[in-house]
Amino acid sequence: MIQFGLDRLLADPALRRPLAGKRVALLAHPASVTRDLTHSLDALAALPDLKLSAAFGPQHGLRGDKQDNMVESPDYVDPLHGIPVFSLYGEVRRPTDAMMDSFDVLLVDLQDLGCRIYTFITTLRYVLEAAAKHGKSVWVLDRPNPAGRPVEGLLLRQGWESFVGAGPLPMRHGLTMGELAHWFIATLKLDVDCQVITMAGWQPEAGPGYGWPLGERSWVNPSPNAPNLSMARAYAGTVMLEGTTLSEGRGTTRPLELFGAPDIDARAIITEMRALAPEWLKGCVLRECWFEPTFHKHAGKLCHGVQIHVEDPAHYDHAAFQPWRLQTLAFKALRRLQPDYPIWRDFPYEYERDRLAIDLINGSPLLRDWVDDAEAMPGDFDALARPDEAAWEAERTPFLLY
Repeated sequence: MIQFGLDRLLADPALRRPLAGKRVALLAHPASVTRDLTHSLDALAALPDLKLSAAFGPQHGLRGDKQDNMVESPDYVDPLHGIPVFSLYGEVRRPTDAMMDSFDVLLVDLQDLGCRIYTFITTLRYVLEAAAKHGKSVWVLDRPNPAGRPVEGLLLRQGWESFVGAGPLPMRHGLTMGELAHWFIATLKLDVDCQVITMAGWQPEAGPGYGWPLGERSWVNPSPNAPNLSMARAYAGTVMLEGTTLSEGRGTTRPLELFGAPDIDARAIITEMRALAPEWLKGCVLRECWFEPTFHKHAGKLCHGVQIHVEDPAHYDHAAFQPWRLQTLAFKALRRLQPDYPIWRDFPYEYERDRLAIDLINGSPLLRDWVDDAEAMPGDFDALARPDEAAWEAERTPFLLY
């Protein structure tokens, strides 16, 4: 039976003993829940030996209220517990000196999706840096990486750090938040007191969940468009759609598991993908589909699209599935079929206005350059990515806690 870090902290007074007499703050979001689905703020506030002095909410809010990127949350006072709730996705993305003065120990209880672009990773980096500066302690209450241990993607290149790129990670990093905390501290050479309350019984290689304890724990959306495990598996690829004119399925009930647009031929794209690099499509089933987003890109228009199916254990191969390559290949197929198609979206993305969103998402222009180069083939792209992936596998090994 798996126990998340939060569950262990709640169940074991000895683990909490160092917090006695300290002012404790919590950084959490809607998926920060106990086994019985009590929000961590409420569960921790109910402990007689813990003094909660503040709470922090990342992108989308502490309790979860904002739907899209760059939709900010304000600071407020929690009506139930009477403590200030500071937004780290509003006026600021890094905690201010005044915010840091509100606590002695910060508990971080955030459910990640195992993808570099997920902004909770960047928020973790920022609070660790602030804690080092202010002499505060950080405790990471660890949770599973639902995408499991596989590694995929180019490493973010120097100078491409952003709110969706916290450091030189690949798109699919294969670490938990606790492991990432240790990696940040080592990489950034931070002098900070950081404890990880580890999980008990996490088995990332065990099916059918391969990272997520399917059948043991309820799924709670860590962000509004993360509705299930299938999305978490596909996300390291489908998140790149945010930098394109193609719909990523926002405004449907299966966001970030499908892609499409009114003016593409999805059947032809699937055929072209299979002809170009069939080995990049292993471990899943691609299905031609039609959908009509109710909001966001192409709202109210019928889109021809592709759904990536990774749910059925008979079709899903965890070790073989490569969501990042699959989505890149879809862009390449579309470029070959419709050379003048305006794939890349030119709009402000996560507070960046001077660089294309697709390049920010990928941590360099390398992926876009490959897609747009008519001569470049899948082997050329593999030659770029494989050394990065091997280097990351080696670099992350000392930080694995499970």
